[in-house]
Amino acid sequence: MLNNKNITIWFKYTLFVLFVITWIWSSISPFSRHDWILENILVIMILAVLILTYKKFKFSDASYIMITIFLILHEFGAHYTYSLVPYDEWLNYNFGFTINGLMGWERNHFDRFIHLIFGILWAYPAKEFFARKLSLNNNWSWFFALESVMSFSLLYELIEWLVAVVFGGELGMQYLGTQGDIWDAHKDMLLATLGAMVPIVIAIIIKKLKR
Repeated sequence: MLNNKNITIWFKYTLFVLFVITWIWSSISPFSRHDWILENILVIMILAVLILTYKKFKFSDASYIMITIFLILHEFGAHYTYSLVPYDEWLNYNFGFTINGLMGWERNHFDRFIHLIFGILWAYPAKEFFARKLSLNNNWSWFFALESVMSFSLLYELIEWLVAVVFGGELGMQYLGTQGDIWDAHKDMLLATLGAMVPIVIAIIIKKLKR
């Protein structure tokens, strides 16, 4: 008979298997093999840290769900390249409308969506880490969670710029994914920041409702 501990372990295995299935799909005939490799370096680093530090620090099931969702969505960007994820084509085929058509957009906004989602989904795991590992109170743990999302967003934009400079050409542009927008990095960092503020606002509302 399964106890709570075994259920939790199997739950985490299930999340890992879901990601692996997505990763395998993403690896099959991606739009650009070189871009796919570059995009998955980040994934390998995240998984390595989570696995190697698992015995010392275990996130909650909620945090692992958020991390898994983000990594799965990232694999869609890695498979198609972020500038070419066919979300509009899929919506048009299945539901007969497009987001770009409704909003009047001309560029592919999947990269913008992922930066927003990064902030939303990584703020809580970061808050959990600061609260439990560093014994910070609720307010300070949320503050540093927000700061960490902003810092990682900035670091990622710098890495994108460095990769584009080193590799150059089409591969550099595919990885950078600016689509001609000179303010692309700034907008991405802003969206990550706004995304991180979403769970903070939700936590504040819940706290006030409990009073």
